[in-house]
Amino acid sequence: MKYLALIFFISFSVSAQDIKVKNLKKHVEYLSSDKLQGRGTGTSGEKMASEYIIKQFKKAGLSPLGENGGYLQLFPAKKGKPGKMTPVEAHNVVAYLNNDKPYTIVIGAHYDHLGMGDQGSSLQANSEGQIHNGADDNASGVAGMLELARYFSKNNITENYNMVFIAFSGEELGLVGSKFIADNPTFDLKNINCMFNLDMIGRYRTDKGVNIGGVGSSKFWEENATKLAENMAIKYTVDSSGIGPSDHTSFYLKDIPVLFLFTGAHQEYHKPTDDANLINYEGQKLMVEYIIKMIDLLGTTDKITFKKTSNPHSQAAKSTFKVTMGVIPDYSFDGKGMKIDGTTDGKPAEKAGIKAGDIIQKIGDFEIKDVYGYMEALGKHEKGQTVTIKILRKGETIELPLTF
Repeated sequence: MKYLALIFFISFSVSAQDIKVKNLKKHVEYLSSDKLQGRGTGTSGEKMASEYIIKQFKKAGLSPLGENGGYLQLFPAKKGKPGKMTPVEAHNVVAYLNNDKPYTIVIGAHYDHLGMGDQGSSLQANSEGQIHNGADDNASGVAGMLELARYFSKNNITENYNMVFIAFSGEELGLVGSKFIADNPTFDLKNINCMFNLDMIGRYRTDKGVNIGGVGSSKFWEENATKLAENMAIKYTVDSSGIGPSDHTSFYLKDIPVLFLFTGAHQEYHKPTDDANLINYEGQKLMVEYIIKMIDLLGTTDKITFKKTSNPHSQAAKSTFKVTMGVIPDYSFDGKGMKIDGTTDGKPAEKAGIKAGDIIQKIGDFEIKDVYGYMEALGKHEKGQTVTIKILRKGETIELPLTF
C-alpha cells in the first residue's frame, strides 16, 4: 500500500497546479449575477449565459461542435407549473478539443437554473418574481468545466483522449438538454470513453465531503475513484448508481461510464439565496483537480468498460416516498401518461416486465396523466403491495402485475 501511494504521489505531484481560483470566482460571479435573472431555460438570461460560455470556449481555443458549424444545439422544452406549461426554445453549448485520438471524454455541467422562480421547483415560499441566481446550482459546475477546458487546452500536453465540453440547459426541467444531445449527438457516441458530470461542486465541507456518483458504472471507477480521493485527502461518500438527479443519467442510459461530483445539498438549495458569496472556491478547485487527476489515470488505460449498476437512485437525492418502481421518466414526453426512458435491474418495474418506451397510464386505481400524477400515485402505496400497472406499448394496451 505504501508503494501504491508513492506511485500516486509521484504521478500527481505536479498535476493540476494551474487551476486558478480567480477564474472560478469570475465565472461563478458572472453566471450567478442578477443581470442573468436566474438563467431560466429559454430566457434572455439563458442566452446571456450561453454567450458567456461560448466566449470562454473560444478563448480556450476549442472548436464548435454544435449545429450548423456553431457552438449551440437547439432543442425544444416546456416550462412552468403543472397545468400552465409553455413551450420554449433552449440551447446546449458544445465545444471540442481535438487531440487526434481514437476515443473521447465528455465533460459536462448544466448552466440553467430556476430563473425568476416561475418553473415550479423553488423551495422558497412565494418565490415567484424573485431571482434564483443558482451560484452553486450550477454556476459552480459550469465554472469548473470552463476551467478544465482552459487547463486542458493550454497545458502544453496532448492527453490520450479528445474532449467534448457540454453546457446543458433544461436540467432543472428534467434533464431535457442532456437527454436531447444523448439522443441527437453532434459527435459519435461509439467513441465516447466516459462522461464526467459536475453539478453543485461549490459547497465542499471537510466534515461532509463530496458524493462521488456513478462509481459502479465501470470497474475502472471502482478501482480508482476512492483511492484517488484518499490520496488527495478528500472526504467522500460513494454512490455506485449511474442513475441520479443530474445529466450523467442521460449518458449512463446510453451505456457510457459516468462519474458525478456533488458536494451536497444545503439550506440555500433551490432558493433565491444561493449566491456567489457562499461558494467555497478552494473546495471547488479541489473538485476540478480531482477530475484532472482522474483523466491522468485514464491516460494509462484503453477505453474503459461500461457496467450496469443496481441501485436506482443517487444516495444524494432524498425521497419522501415509501415505495419506488425503479424507472426513469422521459420528461420530454408531452402525451397522456408517463413515458419510460429506462428501468433499473432488480427493481419492481423491471421485474414486472416494464420496458423503455412504455407509457404508464394507470397504477392500481390511479390514472396517470403525467409525471406529477405518477409521483402522487407512488405516495399512495406501501412496500410489499401488489397492484396492476396499465401501460401502452407500441399502440397496444397491456396490464402487468407489479409488487412494490
